[in-house]
Amino acid sequence: MLDIRPDAEQITALIGKSLYGVWSELCALIDKNYDMECLWDKGGKAWKYEYKYRRGGKTLCALYARENCVGFMVILGKDERLKFEKDRENYGEEVQRIYDETKNYHDGKWMMFEPTDTSLFNDFIRLLGIKRKPNRK
Repeated sequence: MLDIRPDAEQITALIGKSLYGVWSELCALIDKNYDMECLWDKGGKAWKYEYKYRRGGKTLCALYARENCVGFMVILGKDERLKFEKDRENYGEEVQRIYDETKNYHDGKWMMFEPTDTSLFNDFIRLLGIKRKPNRK
């Protein structure tokens, strides 16, 4: 794991002011609900940075940053997909569409969202709740 912790200025310069607002609100929302270890890493080929929420060796979700773009990834395993499918009509159209368009891998569906505002945040928190109950009140 590299020590490549970008500061708020570097992230803002990369993704832009309005997306930085989305990024920080999403982090605040996750932090409010979950007590997790947070790890920075390189974002692979498609992204400059990865910011991963983990606990006990299991990843809850990850945020990604590249020029003028924010990514939010949740991986749903087999049992988690069944829970989502039982409740899918309670999610917004965009979440359902991304779920349907996401390829199934042997280890689950790697759902990637590119939020430009906070409109999907309630759905994001519900998706995270499928993976792990919030451990912060």
